[in-house]
Amino acid sequence: MSTRIAFLKGHGTENDFVIVPDPENALDLPPATVAALCDRRAGIGGDGLLHVVRSAAHPEAKEMAAEAEWFMDYRNGDGSVAEMCGNGVRVFARYLQHAGLVAEGDLAIATRGGVKSVHIAKDGDVTVGMGRARLPEGDVTVSVGERSWPARNVNMGNPHAVAFVDDLAHAGDLFSPPPFSPASAYPDGVNVEFVVDRGPRHVALRVHERGSGETRSCGTGACAVAVAAARRDGADPTATGSPVTYTVDVPGGRLVITEQPDGEIEMTGPAVIVAEGEIEPGWLETAAR
Repeated sequence: MSTRIAFLKGHGTENDFVIVPDPENALDLPPATVAALCDRRAGIGGDGLLHVVRSAAHPEAKEMAAEAEWFMDYRNGDGSVAEMCGNGVRVFARYLQHAGLVAEGDLAIATRGGVKSVHIAKDGDVTVGMGRARLPEGDVTVSVGERSWPARNVNMGNPHAVAFVDDLAHAGDLFSPPPFSPASAYPDGVNVEFVVDRGPRHVALRVHERGSGETRSCGTGACAVAVAAARRDGADPTATGSPVTYTVDVPGGRLVITEQPDGEIEMTGPAVIVAEGEIEPGWLETAAR
């Protein structure tokens, strides 16, 4: 990499990302490069990387180009590829607005989890249509140390195991992935949410994100938690015809999750651009080895 590469830094409820604009998909971003950029001590630092590409220029997004001009090529902090990131979509939308590529109002963003509908509000919050949750059958258990809990299997385009606990401290340090069983439930790993109640339709979570460790927030995780809490509480909008809204506190802030009668889930929360600059090519060539 002989030329300087532009980057930005942003966060959504403190789920933070390195943003790399690359409209024509000209950059080679192998896992080692992404991990170096996301390293919190030796790199820029982030829970993940948002590679901003025109859908028509990316082989995984070409078929979505007619619906969404922009593709969020999302990578976890360890460099691995992920299907979706709810907070990432909000920050991705904020970047597009910051760069003058879109305005307030509605837009569509392509992801590996499908095309997502986004609304940028005048008050600064961003709402993302997260699609419908799938609730795979079968019992799942997650463990931390000697404690184990039953977990709800929720898929939001990526896999989640939602466990309701008495105390968020029971989740431990979340540096390593909490063990789960059966292994067949999540052959590619899983995001694990530990959840406590704060009040009526109000919960709080801690999360271990697959490929990133504990993060300050997880958008798809907050949606999975809201769905799991609703079903636990006997609420199913697709059956009653009435939307259900949960407030979900994450370590980095607050998200509001609404499940509509058609099953569509909407997530609303803040998204902030905090810095922009250039990556030193010499450093990156050395750091990614």
